[in-house]
Amino acid sequence: MRWLLGALLFSVSLLLAAAAGDGFTVSISDKQLSAIEARFTAAGRKRIVDWVQLISSNQGKSVQEKLALVNNYFNQNVLWVSDMDHYGVPDYWATPVETLASGGGDCEDYAIGKYFTLLALRVPMDALKITYVKANIPPPNNSHMVLTYYATPAAMPLVLDNLNPEIKPASERPDLAPVYSFNGEGLWLAKERASGKSVAGGSSGISMWRDMMTRMGKEFE
Repeated sequence: MRWLLGALLFSVSLLLAAAAGDGFTVSISDKQLSAIEARFTAAGRKRIVDWVQLISSNQGKSVQEKLALVNNYFNQNVLWVSDMDHYGVPDYWATPVETLASGGGDCEDYAIGKYFTLLALRVPMDALKITYVKANIPPPNNSHMVLTYYATPAAMPLVLDNLNPEIKPASERPDLAPVYSFNGEGLWLAKERASGKSVAGGSSGISMWRDMMTRMGKEFE
C-alpha cells in the first residue's frame, strides 16, 4: 500500500512551540469574542463559542468519537474559499480561530483546524499528521491537504478530509496520492519514521506554518 511504504515519498514533521504540543489548550477571552463579533458578525462569534464548547464537553469521548465530531464540525461550519478570494493573497495558512471566525478557508485551513482541535481534545500528537496529497481533481488545482490519524505508527491512517466528509482508511481513498506529512514533533524522513530517527531541520522549512504559529492566540487582540 502506497500509504504504508515509508508513509509517503517523504515525511516532514515540524518543531512547534511547547504550547502547541500534546498540552495544547484553547482559551478565548471576552475581549477576543467581542473583536470577532465586530469584525465577522455574530455568526463568527457563535462558531468560536461552539468550538470552545465542543472541546470542553467532549474530553471523555473515545478517539473515534472525537475524530468524527471534529471532522464534522469543520466540514459543516467552514465554507471552502480560495486564499485569494478570502485573504487577497495566493497562499495563507489560517489559525483555527481565523478560520472559524471568518467561516471560510481552503484545504490546509480545514486540516490545521482539525489538528489543533484534536490536540485540545488530548488526542496524542504523534497520532496526527497533516498530509499533503495530490487529489484526483482537475489540475492545476489538484494539490490538497488532509489530516491523517494513525492508531499506531505502522497503522493504515484514517483520512479526515473536506472533499469527502466520510472518515475512511487511506487504502480506501485511491483518489489521494500522498506526497509528505508533518506535525509538531521534529523532522524526519518517512523511511526513518518507524524507528523514530530524526533528521536535521525544523519549522523554518515551511514559512507558512511558522507564520501561522506566530499568530496563534493573538489573532484578535
